[in-house]
Amino acid sequence: MNDLLEFGKLVLVVSSGLSLAIAIRVVAGRLAIPTAGLLLVVAAVASDLVDRLATILSFEDVQRIATLALVVILFEGGSEIGLRRFRRAALPIVTLGVLGTFGTAALVAVAAHLVLDLSWIVSGLIGAALAPTDPAVTFSVLAGKDVRGRSGTVLEGESGFNDPVGIALMVGMVELATTDGGSFSIVVSEFLLEMGVGLIVGLAGALVLVWLLRRAPLPDRTLYPIAVMLAVGAIYGAAAVAHGSGFLAVFVAGILVGDLHYAERSVVRSFNSALSDLGELAAFVALGLTIDLAFIGDEGLWWRGLVLALLLGFVVRPLVVGTLLVPMRLTWGERGFIVWSGLKGAVPILLASLAVVGATDYSAQIYGIVFVVVLFSVVVQGSLVPTVATRLGVPLDVEDP
Repeated sequence: MNDLLEFGKLVLVVSSGLSLAIAIRVVAGRLAIPTAGLLLVVAAVASDLVDRLATILSFEDVQRIATLALVVILFEGGSEIGLRRFRRAALPIVTLGVLGTFGTAALVAVAAHLVLDLSWIVSGLIGAALAPTDPAVTFSVLAGKDVRGRSGTVLEGESGFNDPVGIALMVGMVELATTDGGSFSIVVSEFLLEMGVGLIVGLAGALVLVWLLRRAPLPDRTLYPIAVMLAVGAIYGAAAVAHGSGFLAVFVAGILVGDLHYAERSVVRSFNSALSDLGELAAFVALGLTIDLAFIGDEGLWWRGLVLALLLGFVVRPLVVGTLLVPMRLTWGERGFIVWSGLKGAVPILLASLAVVGATDYSAQIYGIVFVVVLFSVVVQGSLVPTVATRLGVPLDVEDP
């Protein structure tokens, strides 16, 4: 009986929390700010006010929730892009996803070392955490909007492609930070292994999924969304077990399956979209509950995070991304829009949590600094995306249903 009572309490808390998150999303829409920012702030304040909330989830629990959410979000994001759109913008997407991620990580690390006087290892961990943009925030900000030209596709593709790259980079950096006598070759080997295996598993998984959707009809149309999600989970799991990037695998699979036409496509896409929204809400609430605002204030992490956020948004990303986009066939307005709209979100916080779980030096401070940078990016940069698009002459029209 006690077990049933405790389970009932858990269901009540989770259901109430997610219902509140939906209400917060409605409020965020009316205030014209990204949902992620408001969710992070509300959850962080709640965990500071109610001690029980601060300990209800461990960092391992939060990582699992965020991982599941990202699997759904990345597959849905890849499906939204599709192979046809990806081909038109493949070069800038891959360039920004790989070179842009490494370049951003390196310059942020240099800034953290020189400006904040942090060690090179700690600076490298912060750089790796802040290098990738976030698909949940990017897809959410651009959802329902028709971004003409290739800039929207580039942004969505970059945010999906650079997450696996950033995660592989962060895993390597954590190994470097926790291994005596380790060298940067650990980071390179970990990156190559995860990317190579993830790409192969993603391609193979997509081929199998396409064959099943075309050749193995199910007796009930309601089974299709469930079957597709189970297949996505299998693709992620297979890549992870093989020591590859499951995130890259599901994103690649989503791109390859995105343009496929089959009888129950609309049902599957509607289900995936709803599940992606739920995953976004759950991930940001869970991550927000792990934030200790009092610790951030006491340690003076607010000003450090703001300094890095300003350098990242106005110096580092323009230098790295702006330079990489020069040879691409884009207008100057599109280039500026892509530079501004590289938003941070759940992924950098998730990556910072790897440093906490890995027990690296200065891990709590890393986590706090990354949160401040993400909050600035989501609230300030995210809120100004429509305004920046208008000023730069990038049409950002509301799509017809």
